[in-house]
Amino acid sequence: MASPNLSDSDFLGLELGHKARNQLSHKDRAIHGWYRFVLSFPPHLVRHYLRQFQATEETVVLDPFAGTGTTLVEVKKLGLSALGIEANPMAHFACSVKLDWSPDVEALCQVAETIAATVRHELGLMPNLAPTLAPDATALLFKDAISPRPLQKVLMLLGHIDRVCQNSQGAWHHYRLALANSAVVASNLRFAPEVSVARKHKSDAQVIDHWLGQIQTMAGDLNGLNAHAPGAKPAIVQLGDARQPHCHIAPGSVDVVITSPPYPNEKDYTRTTRLESVLLGFLENKAGLQAVKHTFVRSNSRSVYRDDDDDRWIQNYPQILDIARTIEQRRADLGKTSGFSRLYSRATKLYFGGMARHLANLRSRLRPGAQLAYVVGEQASYLQVHIPTGSLLALIAQDLGYELMGIDLFRTRRASKTEVDLREEVVLLRWPGAG
Repeated sequence: MASPNLSDSDFLGLELGHKARNQLSHKDRAIHGWYRFVLSFPPHLVRHYLRQFQATEETVVLDPFAGTGTTLVEVKKLGLSALGIEANPMAHFACSVKLDWSPDVEALCQVAETIAATVRHELGLMPNLAPTLAPDATALLFKDAISPRPLQKVLMLLGHIDRVCQNSQGAWHHYRLALANSAVVASNLRFAPEVSVARKHKSDAQVIDHWLGQIQTMAGDLNGLNAHAPGAKPAIVQLGDARQPHCHIAPGSVDVVITSPPYPNEKDYTRTTRLESVLLGFLENKAGLQAVKHTFVRSNSRSVYRDDDDDRWIQNYPQILDIARTIEQRRADLGKTSGFSRLYSRATKLYFGGMARHLANLRSRLRPGAQLAYVVGEQASYLQVHIPTGSLLALIAQDLGYELMGIDLFRTRRASKTEVDLREEVVLLRWPGAG
């Protein structure tokens, strides 16, 4: 079977200048630009490994840490079958919408214009009308995450979107995703890449105009794809725990895995999407937030719970246990006594245990000869103790029966506190099949 539509120019990702390696190029913005994590990896990296793995039109590609859909969208654009798993409800929603190319483009824009006109009219008639969030939901947000006037506009627009579109479906989800994007732009949040509240707050924002612009961008992207993209094949993302891929994927169904799991650091990924998660109703209270975090690989101390036991998977790895002991000893030496710092050592063990659990449960879902690419990064977030994520993940994978095909350097990044260059790598594996 012929390879998908992949030109030589699509595979220059690893030869790009350092700064461009992790950026979304203009030619890749269609669909990908609808909504992205700050820390998303670029589509050109997906194309690079599809070619290296000699993917064909029959290839089934899995991303078990799908995020907002970089791998799955790119695979669908190229006419291959795509499967994904994502535990964060907001990211799962964004990914699902980006894989849905079915809306009628003309109707998409017409209904949006009608909704926008109605909201503008009501804002003119009732400028002081201020719908609010429930107290439990508000408590999940950063203080001053969004100012009252922009929040008023976002909630009014959301209310009209839901009333007009919810029962008829249509492009309802596309309107809501566009609003999530607009809410972030209208907020006081900044991403660098940690999320925080900017000192200067936005007293007002052009929420409706920005939302309409997002809808127009979606329409243009859909028009272009329907005219030029290969015939679309199934592209499905499941809401679930990547440590249990056997619960979501059929046995022996996957040829290629291209993914980027979380790194072992102090980034709480629910904080990155917290505002839009609350606005769209994916998170309503603290209990709901904790339930979501229970489905994550434990990559940070804010997601560690008393009953976690993934560390049982790595008790025979002295390299990981030594790192954990070093972190704990450094904490004691520095006199760090916060609850989170006391969990750094345990979080490290739980992270690699969760990844071991993921790789173990993934094996039955792979076809013999399946090829895998894991984008991971070295870390020094835990009291500046170096964690060689890629080499440790490779070691675990080999013990589970995978073949190590190599570790590519994707890029280096400078650790802000230590001024040390940390490697971001792609661990390449092959599943030979059950022995």
